[in-house]
Amino acid sequence: MNLEAVLNYRRSVRNYQTDNNLDTEKVKHCLEMATLAPNSSNMQLWEFYHITDKELIQKMAHASLSQNAVGTANQLVVFVTRRDLFRSRAKKILEYNRENIKRNSPTDSHARRIKKSETYYGTLMPLVYARFFGLLGLFRKIVTVSVSLFRPMITDVSECDQRVVVHKSCALAAQTFMIAMANESYDTCAVEGLDSRRVKRLLHLPSGAEVNMIISCGIRKGNNAVHGERYRVPFDEVYKNI
Repeated sequence: MNLEAVLNYRRSVRNYQTDNNLDTEKVKHCLEMATLAPNSSNMQLWEFYHITDKELIQKMAHASLSQNAVGTANQLVVFVTRRDLFRSRAKKILEYNRENIKRNSPTDSHARRIKKSETYYGTLMPLVYARFFGLLGLFRKIVTVSVSLFRPMITDVSECDQRVVVHKSCALAAQTFMIAMANESYDTCAVEGLDSRRVKRLLHLPSGAEVNMIISCGIRKGNNAVHGERYRVPFDEVYKNI
């Protein structure tokens, strides 16, 4: 399918064929493509939990308020944010950038570009993502708002703001995954109605991890698999040409 056909095919499917197994490797490959999604500062503060165990799927369905979209799913993917891994991810990116710059940049710019990357991932990212009961976020907010009085400056830097940033990046990965699944003629449903505490316990997630959403996966079953025709707000209500 071309992109337009894929986007039109993708629907939120809430009833799957229970006797039609998906190719686990194809689903895994779709998750590999999800890692190509754009994300803030390339920090990639996400993890994908691919669930194929039927017993665990039923436990996840219970934690998802017994939604049919989860209970009838052939497989599940739980998209998880890992804001707590910012130091290790920044370190890995910096190590990669040093060699990447040497391989792909003009020799006379190596030192300057490496220094810039070291400042960004070695100092700025740890400062932006650091947390301490909201106090560090408040400090960042005061500094950036003060600077913004004199020049343009990012001011959404509180700890809550950074949480939003990480969840937006993870959601972009989830959307990329659903598009890739549709290209395989596989169906999905993004599920946010869930008890995140129970889901975290089932997956043995650390306290610093947060559940972004569950994506149920399968092949649609019958006419009640989707809720009729798709409705979208008229385009001229959301499109603003300035």
